[in-house]
Formats: sequence, structure tokens, C-alpha cells
Amino acid sequence: MSEIADRRDFSALLRTPLTERLGCRYPIIQTAMGWVADANLVIATTKAGGFGFLAGATIDADKLEGEIRKVISATGGSNFGLNFHMFQENAAQCVDLAIQYKLRAVSYGRGPDKKTIARFKDAGVLCIPTVGALKHAVKAVELGADMITIQGGEGGGHTGGVPTTILLPQVLAAVKVPVIAAGGYSTGRGLAAALAAGAAGIAMGTRFLMTTDSPTPASTLAHYVKVDDPQKVRVTLAVDGMRHRMIENPFINRLESASPMGRLIIALRSAWQWKQQTGMSLGHMLSVFRQALKEDPGAVSQTVMSANQPVLLQRSMVEGRPDEGILPSGQVAAAIGALESCEDVIHGIAAEAEDCLAALYARLGVAAPDACKDIQAVA
Repeated sequence: MSEIADRRDFSALLRTPLTERLGCRYPIIQTAMGWVADANLVIATTKAGGFGFLAGATIDADKLEGEIRKVISATGGSNFGLNFHMFQENAAQCVDLAIQYKLRAVSYGRGPDKKTIARFKDAGVLCIPTVGALKHAVKAVELGADMITIQGGEGGGHTGGVPTTILLPQVLAAVKVPVIAAGGYSTGRGLAAALAAGAAGIAMGTRFLMTTDSPTPASTLAHYVKVDDPQKVRVTLAVDGMRHRMIENPFINRLESASPMGRLIIALRSAWQWKQQTGMSLGHMLSVFRQALKEDPGAVSQTVMSANQPVLLQRSMVEGRPDEGILPSGQVAAAIGALESCEDVIHGIAAEAEDCLAALYARLGVAAPDACKDIQAVA
């Protein structure tokens, strides 16, 4: 960290509706990546001045409250968020815990209904859904969202097909709540551009996954650091029939090149290998195979693979076997060549963003806020 970054006051240029409503120092959100966004990552993000979300969808139900309490204990408050999906078995528990511990926010994709959102609002918990299409943003606001995170097609995991540069202005023009930009961000230049466009801040997943505070195994992180071609972080439909952006690896290449019947065999073999977690029995495996012979092997393989997806994620993101599972990632991974701490990432982005915004003020001949003047004085 440079001397300027250490001594500067970031508040003036980076104060937005996001920082004011979420109570964080910088308009930078760490998203809730499955098996990555644990208590330790959220703690590191919070202490560095960002806003972190726990990945409630992949934390065991009997451990979720403990993770929440761990973050509260380490940070001295509940100024963080919880991500969940209404289709998960313990969705009701997630709702209750977020309200019980007065968490600052919740995030979700397939969102709760108006009644549940009203419960959050009554408890003072902000609702910040993530969407990948304009119509979904409008609908989310109608249901009561306090802010919207838009994820462009560059983003990782299940993602839409509209680039951030198109989706962001569309949503900004259509809704009145603060909009957070996600998909392709990892630098201060990106943050400055998002703020200049009208966003209240940025949300990043891959950039936080690729930190020294991430729980992701070193063998898997090495794959993320190694990739340097954005075309190798691509969308595939082979896993479950939906757009899924991930780093290319032997497993995905094998799945994509297989015939419909070959995909079914790969799916069943994968499920059988990890049958204790998938619940796959030999009888069930044979019945699925017979069903596929009568119907569409490709469609049945997608169903099996979709059910098997959590295991495939665990294989790479927990067990450290990146060639045997899937590696969800935003294309921005190809622009990140080294692992840094959450603190260095957040402070570096903030410093670069202020430099960009200060330069913009200078070009316009407009007096910069005091923070910029302090930077010039240090320099």
C-alpha cells in the first residue's frame, strides 16, 4: 500500500447512497459465493471497510447461526449481510436469523414474496436482490427491494447474456432505488466508471475469491490465477442447461464434447462417485438410465447434473480438485495475476478510484472535494 493510500481520506468522493445505507466506508460489496463467502471472508471484508455477504445457501443449517455470531463477535456489530434462496430447505431459518440478529441486509436471486420482504423492512433489514435482466430489476423493485445489484454477462456462475455496460444504464433509467454494478469489476478504474455512470457502488465476487482471505484451496486458486485469457472463462450450457460462466477445465471439455448419452453416463458416474452426498443408489441410477432410454438422454443428464452441481462445486472449491469439478468465475479472473488480502484489494481500489475521479475534476476545471486536495498535498 502506498503512502498516499495510507494517509488519504476516502470519504468525500466515495460517499454514496450505498455507503450511507449500508454503513460501510467504501462502496464496495463482497458477494456471497457458495463455499467461499464464509465468516472469515466477511470479517476481512468488513474490517477493510467493504460490505460482505455470507453465503447462507451453502452453509450447513446447523452452522449458520454460529457463522453469523462469529462475524458479529469479530467486527463488533451486525453490519454485514446474508444471502439465501427461497428454494433452499432452510430458507425460513435464514429469514429468521437475519431478523433476529438485525443484519444490515439480505441478498437473493430467486426472491422472497412481498410478505417476507415486508418482514425484513419492518425489522430494518435492507433487501438487495441480484438480477441479470431489466425486467427482473423492475419486478424486484415492485416487490420492495431497497437496492438492486445488476450482474452483467461478464459475471461468474449462473449469469445472463447482457453486458454490464448495457444493463447498468438500462436499469438506472428504469428504477428509482440505488443500483449496484457487478460483472467485470476488479479495479479502481472500474469503480470510478460505475460511479460516474450513476451506480451507487460495485459488487465483486471473483476478485474476493482470489484473495489470501479466501477459504478456497490453494490448488484451485492456482487455476484462477493462471488463467490469463478471458475466452477461457466462458459460458457453458452443458452442466444444467442454463448459462453458467466458469473457467474451462478438463471436466467441462469432456462434458461438452460428449454425446447426449455420453453426458448422461458422465452425470451418473459423477453422482455415483459421490453417492453419499447425492443420495444416488444403484437402483436409482439404473432407473434414471432406463428413463433416459425412453425419453431424451440429454435432458435427463441435465437434470441429474443439476442435482449433482453442489457436489461438483465442492469437489473444486472445498476439496481442492479443480480438474474434477466446476470453477465458477467472472471473466475478470483473467485480469487478476496475484492474490492479495481483502484489505489491500479494497484500499487499492478505493485509492485508484479517487485518483480517477480527482483527475476528472481537474480536467473539468472544477474544484475538487477536500479529499482530493489532501491527496495532491501528500503527492
